[in-house]
Amino acid sequence: MPEERFRVDAGKGEVSAAYDRPAKSFATVVVAHGAGVGMDHPFMVGFTRAINEHGVATLRFNFPYMEAKRRSPDSAPVAIAAWRGVFEAAVERAKREPVWASGKSFGGRMASMAVAEGMPADGLVFLGYPLHAPATPDKIRAEHLADIKVPMLFIEGTQDPFARQDRLAPVLKSLGRRATLHEIEGGDHSFNVRGDRRDARDVGASLAPVAAEFIRKHI
Repeated sequence: MPEERFRVDAGKGEVSAAYDRPAKSFATVVVAHGAGVGMDHPFMVGFTRAINEHGVATLRFNFPYMEAKRRSPDSAPVAIAAWRGVFEAAVERAKREPVWASGKSFGGRMASMAVAEGMPADGLVFLGYPLHAPATPDKIRAEHLADIKVPMLFIEGTQDPFARQDRLAPVLKSLGRRATLHEIEGGDHSFNVRGDRRDARDVGASLAPVAAEFIRKHI
């Protein structure tokens, strides 16, 4: 399947993007990277290529800081502006099918903030939501989730230090039927399980069937 590479106006300049569309797509999902890696990290490629095989078109992209090869992530306003620009590019390429937003860690949280502020995604898929910093589990980053009205899938490792189970459970309960949790037993923040050494590409690919099924169920 040929991959379309192009650049998108992200508010603070253009960023790289890659679009993959299977022959028969029932949805599109825009996927943002985590804080420390870019759109071509094996985890990102593994997830998007695998979900393509399940009938979901994908658009992955770099945030401005990653495009500029800076180490510090963008501020929320800059990241949200990037999300809006890339999401519009995805809608233009979608053939009237639903367009969802997804992201690994930082990328997913920025997606949720963009949706809370009005970005018209049909749903959200979080690949490890960073609910809190490991050292400060009581400082929860979830207030804006209450403003989101679309379905949300939280794919979380049970050993993720950024989302302790006792902190995540009350947040999901407060969101009611909008939120669904899928746990990866023993998984850390990168979904690695002790004693099970896998390539990051395979780890990302393993999450695709869960995400694709959830998207299909909510269309």
